[in-house]
Amino acid sequence: MLAVLSPGQGSQKPGFLAPWLALPGAEARLRWWSALAGVDLIQLGTEAGADEIKDTARTQPLLVAAAMLAAEHLPMYDVGLVAGHSVGELGAAALAEVIPPETAITLAGVRGREMAAACALEPTGMSAVLGGDADAVVAAIEEAKLYPANRNGAGQIVAAGALDALATLTVDGARVRALPVAGAFHTPYMRPAEEALAAIAGGITTSAPARILLSNFDGTAVAHGREMLQRLVRQVTAPVRWDLCMRTLRDLGVTAIIELPPAGTLAGLVKRELKGDDAPEILTLNTPDDLPAARDLIARHGMAPSLEPTPLFRVVVAAGAGLFHPADDLTEGQPVSTGQVIGQVITRQGGVDVAAHAPGVLTEWLAHDDDPVAPGQPLARIGGPQ
Repeated sequence: MLAVLSPGQGSQKPGFLAPWLALPGAEARLRWWSALAGVDLIQLGTEAGADEIKDTARTQPLLVAAAMLAAEHLPMYDVGLVAGHSVGELGAAALAEVIPPETAITLAGVRGREMAAACALEPTGMSAVLGGDADAVVAAIEEAKLYPANRNGAGQIVAAGALDALATLTVDGARVRALPVAGAFHTPYMRPAEEALAAIAGGITTSAPARILLSNFDGTAVAHGREMLQRLVRQVTAPVRWDLCMRTLRDLGVTAIIELPPAGTLAGLVKRELKGDDAPEILTLNTPDDLPAARDLIARHGMAPSLEPTPLFRVVVAAGAGLFHPADDLTEGQPVSTGQVIGQVITRQGGVDVAAHAPGVLTEWLAHDDDPVAPGQPLARIGGPQ
């Protein structure tokens, strides 16, 4: 299986979008998205300096636009999984066809402006804690009245909160490095931004994911478009659990990864975390010159297309790890309705309902009673109209 990853804030570099403007239609697309985002994406991606593209209100729509622009030149129909880091989740949601690209850009514009405004309310910031035992690092952060805002795996946890508390943060066996950001992202300090995003989310139409879509909230695959939209809103104040996303990549047996532009940050985390003989092949897609290699990687690791006619169906996947129990009164060949509970995954925290996200016929059970299942694992195939 091949995964496509969309990076988050901090990965941007001056001029990184310039090579992409040479592609047919790219400039027109960016001008349209600029109107939706309320910022000049072309100027920001080609001429702006490092300080200008560090501005949260500008950076967030720029990153989402860059990822989606590059993905338009890939055979995404052969990609089995997508995920994004922080604001990169908006790009991933668009690539999974949960929301249209225009919606992702509009939400990125609102998210960036509102988070920038929230940063101005109190003097807050973020610091990377490098090294040390993960549990001990989190305990030290919380003891200092701070928040573990990003748990990125590979010995990297980001603390966030009041600047005076960050200035005195020390962790045994680890280095603490201040990050050049405007405020405490993914903490309760961003509550006004979350509320602003929630106010417009209710009017957005979503679709079921067309491919596996991982959530930063807990690293699980999300099966319903409305649920993913709710998670995107909640993620403004919730920690980014990229460590759990990478664990799911490993559990699902991902064999290759493409990071969209501006690429490098997530690829580095994956390389340090997913090691060994089964480590995935990784490609960083930064310029159009990298497109042939990216297409080749998808051809070798993606889902092979077929010219044979295939029945229309949807696959219901597990949202978390546990033991699967199908519904007692449901057998193959029976009709199911949208939202109907077809079983449960019993996790350490209790039972999690598994529901059909489209009407149809239960064509085939792909997991059976008491089978152990991993996040994103197919549980049932539902045939019917798409």
